[in-house]
Amino acid sequence: MRYFRTLGATVLATATGLALIGTAYTGAAVASPASLYAPSALVLAVGEGDSPETATIVRAVTLSCAPVPGGTHPSPESACAELAATGGDLGALTVLAGGRPCTREWAPVTVTGDGVWQGRRVSWSETYGNACELRARTAAVAALSF
Repeated sequence: MRYFRTLGATVLATATGLALIGTAYTGAAVASPASLYAPSALVLAVGEGDSPETATIVRAVTLSCAPVPGGTHPSPESACAELAATGGDLGALTVLAGGRPCTREWAPVTVTGDGVWQGRRVSWSETYGNACELRARTAAVAALSF
């Protein structure tokens, strides 16, 4: 009888010890921040039409700037640097390049930029009379050259 009492006490002590060890290793999960940087990611698109809502998209790229430049944009480093200089204002990037003549044909092209810049929502669009005007005004802008 004494043998069974000792055996039972040993089994109980071992089970209790293993349960405590398991609890020590499976403590509460510590929440870690998702990122140290506010998100900066945009979808840039060019569409045929005079309105962002009705334009037929002919090409689009993604641009992510934080923590490192990336996405499907052909030159994300340059594009992110330009956007950082304007605080994410795509409208401030469009300039009229002088000396480039374009026809006056009306074949509207709309460029859009939607997403998040340093944690705040941004939405921008600009419509040009035709593809030549688009290239004339955005050729020197890496963010809009895709």
